[in-house]
Amino acid sequence: MTLDTNAMLVAMRRRGEATVTGRSWRSRDDGLLAAVAGLYVLAQLVLVSPAMGLGWDEVVYVSQVGTESPAAFFSAPRARGVSLLAAPVASWSSSTELLRVYLAVLSGLGLYLGLRAWRGLFPARVLAGAGALYASLWLTLFYGPQAMPNHWVAIGALLCVGCFLRARADRSDRRALWGVLAGAVLMAWMRPTDAVWVTLPLLVLAPAVRHWRLAAALVAGLVAGAVEWVIEAYLSYGGLGERLAEASRIQGGLGWNFAVDDQLRSLAGRSLCRPCTVPMPNPVVFAWVLALPLIAALGLAIAVRAGRTARTLVPLACATTAALPYLFMIGYAAPRFLLPAYALAAIPVADALRHLVTTPQGRWRPLTAALIALGLAGHLAVQYVILDRTTDRTVAARQAWARSAAELHRLGVRPPCLLTGRQSIPVAYYTGCSSGATSGNNANTTTAEILRTADRIPVAALSAPGATPPRYARGWDLHRLDGLQARIAPAAGER
Repeated sequence: MTLDTNAMLVAMRRRGEATVTGRSWRSRDDGLLAAVAGLYVLAQLVLVSPAMGLGWDEVVYVSQVGTESPAAFFSAPRARGVSLLAAPVASWSSSTELLRVYLAVLSGLGLYLGLRAWRGLFPARVLAGAGALYASLWLTLFYGPQAMPNHWVAIGALLCVGCFLRARADRSDRRALWGVLAGAVLMAWMRPTDAVWVTLPLLVLAPAVRHWRLAAALVAGLVAGAVEWVIEAYLSYGGLGERLAEASRIQGGLGWNFAVDDQLRSLAGRSLCRPCTVPMPNPVVFAWVLALPLIAALGLAIAVRAGRTARTLVPLACATTAALPYLFMIGYAAPRFLLPAYALAAIPVADALRHLVTTPQGRWRPLTAALIALGLAGHLAVQYVILDRTTDRTVAARQAWARSAAELHRLGVRPPCLLTGRQSIPVAYYTGCSSGATSGNNANTTTAEILRTADRIPVAALSAPGATPPRYARGWDLHRLDGLQARIAPAAGER
């Protein structure tokens, strides 16, 4: 047994809070974590409109299992986990409101289980604080009720890393081994490549400490979660290497790309910053990101002095490897990409904040506590403003898609039908049509196939107002939509 484990056992026994296996974890501690998760669900339902329509990526995932429209093109980087997550509702109901409520509740449950995986490693107050820090970010609230993978990779990371540390400290803890496997499955199920990046430190550490059952559980979880993605690679993309290469191409070519500044720009409320040419926002928008590594380093220093290094160093290492590809290997940014890193870093950060505001004897430091409370209040105010603006802007954009769909219906473009061109994937979903593209990341058809389809069903080519339409549609009838123009193929009998 390591010095880190001995120190943890002694400290936990003195406080009477938990043992490393969590056997004496109290119901009051569970209630605290459940309260944080419940408030997270409530905040989503209040601050993020359940009536917000589905976004572009959501359309792709939900259409695979939904009843609203034909399945959209499923590109190489995507995995089927989100579709399966949405299936219990989307497979029989087209209600976006119902799907949002279901996903919000599920995301709160996931946060509770992810935090609870750390029982016995940190006091409940630290875990609750970490959960509150993570759950109060505008991007965590915004994406919690959406059919998107990144929050679920974060939950899987919390579950996997927490249970890994528990299993490492107590080799008889079988529940922790199952937790490692479940967390790895969830991550790989949602985004296989992200799962590998998150678990890189664990894949090194497990063999290093000769914990072969732990290593086996981790590898088995990754394999079980990614097996469908790998099989699909051979069935639809020509092999695993080909799928990875295609995924890299779609993401602009993976390699050295400094995207730290792009990530900072995206924190102002841009769901996708590609190309990220917008001005840098006011520093108050991203000040918390700059403070994050400093406070995390303080948490690590505190852990080293207390003789419990591993419990802080491992999640920070996993947070670092989770963030690396999105900070230094792609040429664009989306704030949701870093959710797993934020979730893992939140625990050492919360631990550091607790030590800043209390003495070793548990008494408050009034001045320090007041300053930190003031900083957190300002941070929350900024997060709320960004969330409010982002939600309003997103709702307006998706309502425009719905209005375009209604106008297309009025013009006779009704299912079965096909839309091509600009924003064809989301507008096609709202219209109930299939979508097609002859070039770009979502290419799935040819000009000849589009023209043959126009002989059988309504076809419309969408483009920006005033833009030159594709050559095959230049003779089609022009109509104005909400922020788009549509050229609709004449019926076969009218040509």
